[in-house]
Amino acid sequence: MKFSLSGKSAIVTGGASNIGRAITLALSAQECDTMICDLDDESSARVVQESKDMGLKGRVAFTRTDVTNIAEFERALSGTLDLFGKVDILVNDVGWDKMLLFLDTDPSLWDRLIAINYKSVLVCTKSILPHMVERKSGRIINIASDAGRVGEPREAVYSGCKAAVIGFSKALAKEVGRYFVTVNTVCPGTIIPPENEKGKLSLWNEPELAKFSELRDRIVKAYPLGRLGTAKDVAGAVLFLASEEASWITGQTISVSGGYTTI
Repeated sequence: MKFSLSGKSAIVTGGASNIGRAITLALSAQECDTMICDLDDESSARVVQESKDMGLKGRVAFTRTDVTNIAEFERALSGTLDLFGKVDILVNDVGWDKMLLFLDTDPSLWDRLIAINYKSVLVCTKSILPHMVERKSGRIINIASDAGRVGEPREAVYSGCKAAVIGFSKALAKEVGRYFVTVNTVCPGTIIPPENEKGKLSLWNEPELAKFSELRDRIVKAYPLGRLGTAKDVAGAVLFLASEEASWITGQTISVSGGYTTI
């Protein structure tokens, strides 16, 4: 199915690798101009080149951005508006984790996890909402995690951040629906990127997560559909929520996790 995204423009935070990369390329394939906001220059440039090599119709650009810093994101937003003229879609995809038992964590790690996984959503949403409200149109799609729905051991703080994203999205959807801005959340399951799609800043470089590839056969048993997901699986859900076909859907949380959670 071809979604109606021709003439639209988007910002994808964390669009340089794994899920964000797949979302960026999927939007571009549907003729949606897309700006990557990321700190990974090398991976971002590679995605821009990929879109050209694939002959995708939607333009893909990159601006180096710390999305936990509101001044930096507002600069990136201004540049995007100058380039594309408008922003119809915001995908808050940036995320990071370090798998430790809560007793082994410390406040400096909490601060980093909260900033990347939750504060970034607040920063980017607060910056872009006035533009969407003024135009009375917009799609905000937040990438959370099934960890935020059911909690995961060794991911207590991360799970809390993702639960906060889900709650924030539901509340915001009720506030901005009158302006025809929708806010929805996508919760992926485990998405292990291939080596060539893993950026240098990827959470999958952390030793605790890198070993997941070795445990693939054991992990897959937790999924009723019998396989691990791919970044393209998540991108498909994002395309739908970004499209006119989803114009009457807001405040919802969709798990793209092979049945890992059924709530």
